[in-house]
Amino acid sequence: MLLVQNVFQNSVSSSTNTAKKCQRNQKWPNKNPKKANLLDHHSIKHVLDETVPEIVGSRGYVEDVRKSNIRLFMGSIIIVIALVAQFYKKKFPENRDFLIGCIALYPFLLFIHTKEKNAILFTYPPEGSFSSTGLVVSSKLPRFSDQYTLTIASADPKSISAGQPVEITKSVTKWFTKDGVLVEGVFWEDVLALVDKYTAEPKKKK
Repeated sequence: MLLVQNVFQNSVSSSTNTAKKCQRNQKWPNKNPKKANLLDHHSIKHVLDETVPEIVGSRGYVEDVRKSNIRLFMGSIIIVIALVAQFYKKKFPENRDFLIGCIALYPFLLFIHTKEKNAILFTYPPEGSFSSTGLVVSSKLPRFSDQYTLTIASADPKSISAGQPVEITKSVTKWFTKDGVLVEGVFWEDVLALVDKYTAEPKKKK
């Protein structure tokens, strides 16, 4: 994360000024500040990812935990298959048929589990909305990069009410102070603008 650290050092003044401006015009929930380790790629992404559902939810989107639970269940099955294959009582070649079954099943389960590997949130459509589909929100923060990408798309791309996917890519230095504190006002504004952009996009032509 040396690259990110250098970018932060070059953006301290801008981030500090932005933080002060947002504190004067605070419009997001007042709570304890969220802090990330700026030298840890996973820490930065975790703080941003865990804040997104709260922001999207403020627009009336309720989280759909069913798909998340399915992904967790599939992941658990993959782990169980790997453990059973490793510690199966019979040795090769007696366990050949069993191993063939595991090998055939593993890629299928892995494909399903990783199909939406970047997804951090699935939602239902807002209550009272004419839309029949919710959202799938995905994020990416490549290693050794400060560029965070957030994408909003329809949870059912084939639906007639599905909107065009929208995304935003910005340096994480725009959302954190030099001490690693998330400037929530700025992040909220950017994410809300992205949600509004998605709802304003023309629907797909069928």
